[in-house]
Amino acid sequence: MIDLHCHLLPGIDDGPDELSEALALARHAVKSGIHTAVVTPHMQAGRYENRAANIRLAVDHFAEALKAESIPLRLLPSAEVRLDHDILEWLSSDQVPFLGTWQGDRLILLEFPHSHIPVGSDKLVAWLLKQHIRPMIAHPERNKDVLRNVDKIAPYVEMGCLLQVTAGSIAGNFGLPVQERAADLLRRGWVTILASDAHNLEARPPELEPGRRAVAKLIGEAASWELVLFRPARIIGLTV
Repeated sequence: MIDLHCHLLPGIDDGPDELSEALALARHAVKSGIHTAVVTPHMQAGRYENRAANIRLAVDHFAEALKAESIPLRLLPSAEVRLDHDILEWLSSDQVPFLGTWQGDRLILLEFPHSHIPVGSDKLVAWLLKQHIRPMIAHPERNKDVLRNVDKIAPYVEMGCLLQVTAGSIAGNFGLPVQERAADLLRRGWVTILASDAHNLEARPPELEPGRRAVAKLIGEAASWELVLFRPARIIGLTV
C-alpha cells in the first residue's frame, strides 16, 4: 500500500521528536503493509516554517537512516499546507513540494483549520485551480463545519478538489460522528484516497489496512484498493 499523507520525519513538526521514534514509525508502516510513504510535514505560517528545500533535505537524511536500519520503506517528499494567503508567496517562490499530479494538474495537499472552513476559501481554491494546481483537501471528515453539515464540502468537490480521508476515521479511531461522516463521503463517491496521517504509534499510527477493510465492507473490495494503492500510485507516477 502507498501512504500519501503521514508525519514520519523527526523534529520537523508535530510528528516524532527523535530519530528513534521516526524509525519505529517506519518499521510499523512496513509491518502494516505500507511500502511507499509520501511524508507531508506541516507548512503553516508562524508555526511550522517548513519549505521544499528543508523538507527534501530531511527526507534524504531519514532515507539514509532507513537504509542503515534495513527498513524497506520508500520515501517521497511533500507537505501538508495550511490554507492561508501565504500560499501565494510560497508558490511563487517554488517553496511548496507538490504531492504529485492528477489529470495534468499539480497536486497540493491542502489543510483547512479543524474548527471551520474559512470564509473566502473558495476564492483561493479557484485561484489555485486556474494555475493548474489542484487541491487535495486533507481529512475533511474531521473538520467541524463538515461534521455539522456535509454539504459544506460539496462546493469544493464540484470545483474539482480531491478529498483525502484518514484511514483511522473510517476505522472508528476518531469516534462515531467522524466515522459516519467518512462513510457518508465514501458512499457519495467523493473520496480519492485513504491515508494514515500518522503522527505517533500510540494514537495515530502509520496504518492503512484497518481503514481499507472498513471501506471494503462499505463500498467493496476493489474500491478499497483504489484508495490505498492504485490511485496513490497514479498520483506519484509509480507502476504497481
